[in-house]
Amino acid sequence: MLFDSSIRKELARSFGATLVVLITVVMTIMLIRTLGQASRGSVSPSDVMLVMGFAVLGQLSTILSLSLFVAEVTVLSRMYRDSEMVIWFSGGQGLVSLLRPLLRFAWPMMAVIAIFSLGVWPWANAQIQELKTRYEQRSDIDRIAPGEFQESANGSRVFFIDKDSPDTQVGNNIFIADSNGNKESVTAARSARLEIRAGERFALLSQGQRLESTTGQPDLKISEFSEYGIRIGTASGTTTEELAIKSRATHELLMQPAIPAYQAELSWRLGLALGALNFVVLGLALVSVNPRAGRSGSTMLALFAFVVYYNLMTLGQSWVGAGRLGLPAFMASLHGGTLVLALAILAVRHNHWTLRRPWPTRSTA
Repeated sequence: MLFDSSIRKELARSFGATLVVLITVVMTIMLIRTLGQASRGSVSPSDVMLVMGFAVLGQLSTILSLSLFVAEVTVLSRMYRDSEMVIWFSGGQGLVSLLRPLLRFAWPMMAVIAIFSLGVWPWANAQIQELKTRYEQRSDIDRIAPGEFQESANGSRVFFIDKDSPDTQVGNNIFIADSNGNKESVTAARSARLEIRAGERFALLSQGQRLESTTGQPDLKISEFSEYGIRIGTASGTTTEELAIKSRATHELLMQPAIPAYQAELSWRLGLALGALNFVVLGLALVSVNPRAGRSGSTMLALFAFVVYYNLMTLGQSWVGAGRLGLPAFMASLHGGTLVLALAILAVRHNHWTLRRPWPTRSTA
């Protein structure tokens, strides 16, 4: 049918353009955020692009929902503005008849959004968590970068090695500041090398000086050495930590209905999938063109509605996590209530109901 095909073709063009713009914006934001995490030592500099990719992949469900909503609002606004809607209405097509082509176009996107929110979102978070954990659990010697001051894993030591160090096993001009309880020490050496003794990793310093002091006491102990060994850590070792709630698979959250934090995360994932359907109906119900408003009025309305809806999802997630609201009650009140409200507005506009004429009247001869 010409009516269906023309709308779906224009929706596809608008959706593709909006998706490209939003992905570019989100990638820029995620790159800046990831670079900030790398500068604070939370992410390995070599994993910046990988972490950014996983972050964007996890946010694709939100990006697709917003792209779908903006594309629908943009196309319908243009049709109203160019009087195409008047032509379709005069040809016997009501406002509700637009819902069918919109849903035919949107259902593959809604299926993809559900897959990303329920499956890809926790997987991407798990990959990011694994990269961060692996970087945080690296040994102290692995943290050392020539020419830079680096802090140890527990924050008790600060290392420095000259840039002119020949390789990773040998270093020149070493500086180590150590704090252990009420004792502090500063060690400087001309050179150092790494050795493994009895499964322990040691840094053997050569030709240096060591200063030791105790907090609250004026004594300062200065000693010189030709060789001095400092235990850096075990030769190899791995530790496992419990994954964050956002990294847990959806079926694991469903198996723990008594934990509010799990229910809160589940409300967010299900909300992303249900929100896409609500936005399709809500866009059709709310879009109308005011000749006095600018061309961007409908787009601003769409962005405002999207922000309000997702803020309500975040607020409800915190309430479910705090135990103030159950998951079924929250899903029914927000997502179910929004769908009922959108359908009610759509019915009012389709039938031209007003307060003076709450139902259509028939003309008599």
